[in-house]
Amino acid sequence: MRDLIVFLTLMGMLPVCFRRPYFGVLVFSWLAYMRPQDLCWGFARTIRFSLFVGLTMFAGYFAQEAGRRPFFRRDLRTWCMVVMLLLTIISTAPAEIVDEYVLSGLFEFTVIIAVALFTSAQVDTRKRLRMMLWVIALGLGFYGAKGGVFGLMGGSSIHQGPGGMMKDNNDFALAMVMALPMLFYLGLSERNLLLKKFAWMVGALTIITVILTHSRGGFLSMVVASLAIAYRSKALLKTMAAGLVAVVLFLNFAPASVLDRYATISEAAEGNEDASVGARFRAWQIGMRMVEHSPILGVGHKNFRHHYQRHAEVLFPGADLFNHVAHNSYVQIWAENGTPTILVFLTLLGSTILLMGRVRKQAENRPDLAWARPYANLVEASLAGFTVGAFFLNRGHFDLSYHLVGVAVGLSYIVSTEAATDQVTNEAAHAAEEGGFRVRREPKLQWRPATLGPSQLPRWGRST
Repeated sequence: MRDLIVFLTLMGMLPVCFRRPYFGVLVFSWLAYMRPQDLCWGFARTIRFSLFVGLTMFAGYFAQEAGRRPFFRRDLRTWCMVVMLLLTIISTAPAEIVDEYVLSGLFEFTVIIAVALFTSAQVDTRKRLRMMLWVIALGLGFYGAKGGVFGLMGGSSIHQGPGGMMKDNNDFALAMVMALPMLFYLGLSERNLLLKKFAWMVGALTIITVILTHSRGGFLSMVVASLAIAYRSKALLKTMAAGLVAVVLFLNFAPASVLDRYATISEAAEGNEDASVGARFRAWQIGMRMVEHSPILGVGHKNFRHHYQRHAEVLFPGADLFNHVAHNSYVQIWAENGTPTILVFLTLLGSTILLMGRVRKQAENRPDLAWARPYANLVEASLAGFTVGAFFLNRGHFDLSYHLVGVAVGLSYIVSTEAATDQVTNEAAHAAEEGGFRVRREPKLQWRPATLGPSQLPRWGRST
């Protein structure tokens, strides 16, 4: 029954995705982050709904919007994504292994970049920006709340996520960490008190979920994302006090297995490695040896595993190495796709964070643009969590990170457009006044819900 409901719902949405491509982006995001297909147990579980929705929304764009709205915003960050995709394809051409696994990974990365680019142009109004972030936040928040309730009911560990790029517990923890700033800032910007409390409640449950994954990388990412939120907070002392309370609660109520797991972070820093930490250090060395031998194009997309053993035997002869991935997104991209690609990737992340600083500067001393500051902080904190988590996880092609870049470009466009519109209006008014005309500058009106009594209604609206 569940399979039938999901199937009929998504098939019914396809005509709307064609007619309104932005709705298609929302549906695609829902499928990517909430993954309703993974909640099914029958035929719907294996159907590639995302592919159907993606093809439909792109077809709808070329049929409905091509020529009126660009496919993507021309921006440093979007060009970085285009160049990174091209370099990834080029690096795969001379690779030793180009099989179904490699081509499937290359196709998935192409879809990720295409959707991120498409989002940068589709998110061009405040309403669209808000809807997009709520869909992503609630999609991820569903699993955050589910895991949090599981923990409150006595659960002690979460071994894997729903599926796709969040199937591994470490990847799942990273996605939950990136959702936390979204839930916090979306709640902060909401006027509806119930919606605000709901977002923060889901965020609190998501914190429990991150802890129950036992992911040390996820825990460190959460700390960094929380520090980023605290740094941008106007009530820094209150935020620090709340953080201290959270630490005390964590130390007193976290399962012993979690505390033991996180204790190995300090032990690794002191040189007392466990098997997992030691495997990561060795994987990084092996990856850097690949870089030395193939610095320009790398060993090829998804070819790290193929080259792992030969380099491992040289560096660690006789060692029993059970891991065959980089365990570091930066090493992964560098080893597989070469030095130019990792430089573009770092430029992409760094320039996006700088772009959010520019958005805050544009909104400074502008009450009409004050709405943009929480969104800029949201993107910054989420990407801060990703940059730290990426240092411990093999997620150089994590879809949410690129999607957030597309959202950031859309946010910058909206703010620049609104600022330019107001400037033109003010300049026109000033010129008219200098020409001897008195111009009445009307303040910007903001919608407020209000209840009108019968005497306040226009005559045609009163009951007779």
